[in-house]
Amino acid sequence: MELQVGMKALLKNREGKYLLLRRSPDKYPEAALRWDIPGGRINTGDLLMDNLKREIKEETNLDLKKEPKLVAAQDILRVQDRHVIRLTYAGEIDGNPVLDTEESVDFGWFTSKEIKNLEHLDIYVKELIEKGMLLNGE
Repeated sequence: MELQVGMKALLKNREGKYLLLRRSPDKYPEAALRWDIPGGRINTGDLLMDNLKREIKEETNLDLKKEPKLVAAQDILRVQDRHVIRLTYAGEIDGNPVLDTEESVDFGWFTSKEIKNLEHLDIYVKELIEKGMLLNGE
């Protein structure tokens, strides 16, 4: 069985809003335009934080302001030959993204209330919100 690790980050700006990306239906047909947070799979041998910074840079052309906080680890896929684990972080960011259009087709800045009521939210982000691991107390 192959183990893969993915990393994602819920990124907050100075105005207290969070960045969500709408995934490309061409690259991610299973995600079908769902709103998600930036991130992706790690490159084996690279440090975790280097992987997260790389993924955020590739998808948004933005840089993390400081070290993000690890908030959750999830099993997101277990099939016969593959097991995927996702690590989710909370961090801060400045600026507006310039999207990699192969990855995402749109972005938005949302309040925590808007995210909690958002239709078409990534199921794993939604799970963390419902468990109180993301946007807890907001």
